Amino acid sequence: MKRQIGVLMLAVLMMGEHSQAQPRLLDDFENLAGWQVIVSDGVAGKIASVPGHTGKALALEFEFQAGSGYAIAQKRMPLTLPENYKFSFYLRGETPVNNFEFKLLDSLDNVYWIKQLNLDYPREWKKRTIKKRHITFAWGPAGGGLPKRIDRVEFVISAGAGGKGRICVDDFKFEPIDDAAQPAGPPLVRASSSISTSPPQISADGNLIHDWISAGVREHEQLTVDFQKVREIGGLVIYWDSSKFATAYDVELSDDGKEWTTAYAVRNGTGKKDHLYLPEAEARFLRLQLKKSNEGRGYGLLRLEVKGAEFSASPNAFFTAIATAPDMRRGYFPRIFLQEQTYWTVVGASGDTKEALLSETGSLEVDKAGFSLEPFLYVDGRLHTWNEMTRSQTLEQNYLPIPSVHWEGEKLQLTITALAAGEAGAALLVARYQLHNKSSAAVPGKLFIALRPFQVLPPWQELNLVGGVARLDSLRYAGGIVHVQPRKRVFPLPPPTGFGAAEFDQGDITEYLQNGVLPASSAIGDHTGFASGALQYDFTLAPGEVKEVALVVPFHEGVASEDWKIEELLQQTREFWQAKLDNLTIRLPGAVQELVNTFKSQIAYILINRDGPAIQPGSRTYERAWIRDGSLTSTALLQTGHAAEVREYLDWYAPHQYPSGKVPCVVDSRGADPVPEHDSHGQLIYAVMEYYRFTHDREWLRGKFPHVIKAVRYIQELRRERMTEPYRTGTPEQRACFGLVPESISHEGYSAKPMHSYWDDFFVLRGLKDAAAMATVLGEQELAREFAAERDDFRTCLYNSMRLAMANKNIDYIPGCVELGDFDATSTTVGVSPVNELGNIPEPQLRQTFDKYFQFFEQRRRNEIDWSNYTPYEHRLTGTFIHLYERERAHALLDFFMADRRPPGWNHWAEVVWRDPDTPKMIGDMPHTWVGSDFMRSLRSLFVFEREQDEALVIGEGIREEWVRDPAGVAVENLPTHYGPLNCRMQMQDGRVIVDLTGDLRLPPGKLVVRSPLAAELKGVQVNGKKLESFTSKRIFLHTFPARLILRYAKGKSGS
Repeated sequence: MKRQIGVLMLAVLMMGEHSQAQPRLLDDFENLAGWQVIVSDGVAGKIASVPGHTGKALALEFEFQAGSGYAIAQKRMPLTLPENYKFSFYLRGETPVNNFEFKLLDSLDNVYWIKQLNLDYPREWKKRTIKKRHITFAWGPAGGGLPKRIDRVEFVISAGAGGKGRICVDDFKFEPIDDAAQPAGPPLVRASSSISTSPPQISADGNLIHDWISAGVREHEQLTVDFQKVREIGGLVIYWDSSKFATAYDVELSDDGKEWTTAYAVRNGTGKKDHLYLPEAEARFLRLQLKKSNEGRGYGLLRLEVKGAEFSASPNAFFTAIATAPDMRRGYFPRIFLQEQTYWTVVGASGDTKEALLSETGSLEVDKAGFSLEPFLYVDGRLHTWNEMTRSQTLEQNYLPIPSVHWEGEKLQLTITALAAGEAGAALLVARYQLHNKSSAAVPGKLFIALRPFQVLPPWQELNLVGGVARLDSLRYAGGIVHVQPRKRVFPLPPPTGFGAAEFDQGDITEYLQNGVLPASSAIGDHTGFASGALQYDFTLAPGEVKEVALVVPFHEGVASEDWKIEELLQQTREFWQAKLDNLTIRLPGAVQELVNTFKSQIAYILINRDGPAIQPGSRTYERAWIRDGSLTSTALLQTGHAAEVREYLDWYAPHQYPSGKVPCVVDSRGADPVPEHDSHGQLIYAVMEYYRFTHDREWLRGKFPHVIKAVRYIQELRRERMTEPYRTGTPEQRACFGLVPESISHEGYSAKPMHSYWDDFFVLRGLKDAAAMATVLGEQELAREFAAERDDFRTCLYNSMRLAMANKNIDYIPGCVELGDFDATSTTVGVSPVNELGNIPEPQLRQTFDKYFQFFEQRRRNEIDWSNYTPYEHRLTGTFIHLYERERAHALLDFFMADRRPPGWNHWAEVVWRDPDTPKMIGDMPHTWVGSDFMRSLRSLFVFEREQDEALVIGEGIREEWVRDPAGVAVENLPTHYGPLNCRMQMQDGRVIVDLTGDLRLPPGKLVVRSPLAAELKGVQVNGKKLESFTSKRIFLHTFPARLILRYAKGKSGS
């Protein structure tokens, strides 16, 4: 990195080797023998010899032709690793900003690595040193740990910005580190001057220097530490004498005490506790070069703590150390730096590329990887933070995506509301702060809204970007606007009482706010990128009075300042989302209205998480468009009347198909990802046909048919790889793979090693079924026959495989893949819906799969087993049990999962639910809208679902008896189906159940099936005033529509 102090930097050392062991030259690249290039689909690459740091170097030349992917330079290099070690090499690049990876692979295909996202490669040779502690397990059968012996090494460039260029590597070395090496003697400290009673003192380990006062009043003084050996220095914490402290000083490092390098420079010290960020520093000598004191009377140092490498291992580690220090008051820093999980929700306009995050404590991250706005109250001479307040969270009208956080204090209530007003591309982020005096006396005080270098996204969210600290280089208040960085603007409404900002070296903003004051500066720049500031609003509130302030932050550049009226923006946003979400109606009794609210909120979150046409499961960690997520989320949108967004998505996604017919698993701003995941081909076909089933747009369908044909051809090619002689007559495991598609990692459980996944195969079958149906609709009879034959052959191979795999592993349930015999009901469930293979999947093993799952579910629900987390993809099982006609099981799941919305007032789930809500570990993204779409599809099945096997429409299969007995009854209106929109009302009247079925519905070929909502046995049914004979004790079979049904029960059984 070119900055002297970089906040985001590759965790590598850029200094020389210092251990006593001699480095071993692994490759000087004077020739490239043994090196090979490996590229993904859509990437061109080659290796070449170029001038190096010394002699010649390896150049990895690349071009990301499809936008995404990777290029690898790999060499076999067997090496046994000692207890501790480091690798070093020189690196430079002529490339756009892209990702860098250094990988170690063992003979079992375990992969260990370091990876830096979005590296600005140095143009000149820069030495990189990678220590053992920098290397982490990536993937492989070992499941974790660190390597003992490696077989291959790789230098990798993977797509960030993409483009083309080259990276060059030279002087690749390996060196054991002798951790037992002893220093030449005890550490020493000396000062350029000291008063006789206070010379500097040093601890035996050299980690603490204390009690030094310089002699005289000289401005220039030095304090030098000799550790007697080279050691890692992760940072410093300096406690100054408040009467004589350094306002300007340098931290210098040296290996020999002769040549010194400035590692850190402070120019505006304030005499508070100084935290100095020194990532990956290493030296024998450390020197404070003191240049200026506060009053020109010399210096007093109370304590200087020398920290280890972990202190500045990353900006997040640095702020975690600060926030968790014993003398730091809880609440001054966000919970994410206290190693406590923090939940959040998304704030954005439908389809916009920019979104904000609001945390459950009230911090607002204004943009991806951006700074946050955090409120504080100063009342009764004390600073009040999120920690002292009782907090709760709500949505506008309990379902609109306008979230609020409520702080309840002894005297005051603060409500923080965030909304995105306007359209995609020109939306405004609005933060409104409403302060209410709920006491019986006037309350004076100050509302501070701090601008802090922190994301809402926690540090343990490390996929695709790293949460936690955000760069904040500059703040300037001018013309009534806070200018943040060069381009972000914050408009306070009304103007604040004051504004102040501080460089990190002047102290964090809370050091000022705790005294009820602001920093003196209104404009600052910060070399650390850790600047902070605050707006101040003074108030004196009468009893019951409410004061309101707002901040407007345009999401996009070029948005002109206007005379914004916050209430108008709020009303416009309300009306937009009401129009989007109220296009259909579900009415349930008040006790379960949260089901409806949560259902509608998912629609909004899906639309917000989109970037333009791209349907994405999240707006941070998962800000990519998978066809896997997108196809099933599209189904949820179609089922709620949002076909236009699905059409936009498929029109955008389909052209990313490769010339071979391969459908990329995921597409993002860089283009298509080449990783082979074999569910994707069937999922695109399914999504196209599902759009047709809801819209009957034949012309659009014909336009997509060429993509479908190509996808089928690619599936056929894949299948041929598993129809060779070894798979026909080989081992039982090989024979169980016959006719399937090859192994892949589409199922995340197989990321360590690809498997022949039945998840993939179910979606291949779904795709072949839909391709045949599509050809029939379009009159392509020859293709229809071909695709139907392929479908039938694949179905035969699939279920033969399952039977053989179960026999191989001696199991009585459907496994997740051929090789493992693994139990994975959450994966198997797609065979029931949307693949609709009930009656074909081997029985009784299918039922036993879901019986086994429910037994596990009950044990977990009752805490009879030890468990730590689960993924709410299990929502799919709710719908599965409805399809299996097990209503009570479905509702047991529904109740359990609803209790794990975090926080419940925001109506959503993360991808991972931890048993302990405070667990500081990865939760995927939130709201995770693939999870949300699973919930939507399952909840919809309570009211209606299409039964493919006999082309029937099943109505009311999951409606609970107590809902119908409630005076309000149950009603759905304008609920889309394959056969048109359905209206259904169920209500008790005089001991009978009245069912009204209306709507613009075409009668399905296989009839309507209506489930009686009561447990009692049906004794009689009238349809439109006529007696009906076609019913059982639980279900009615209709060939009439519209219809009014009167359901009668045995006397005394209705509960009337």
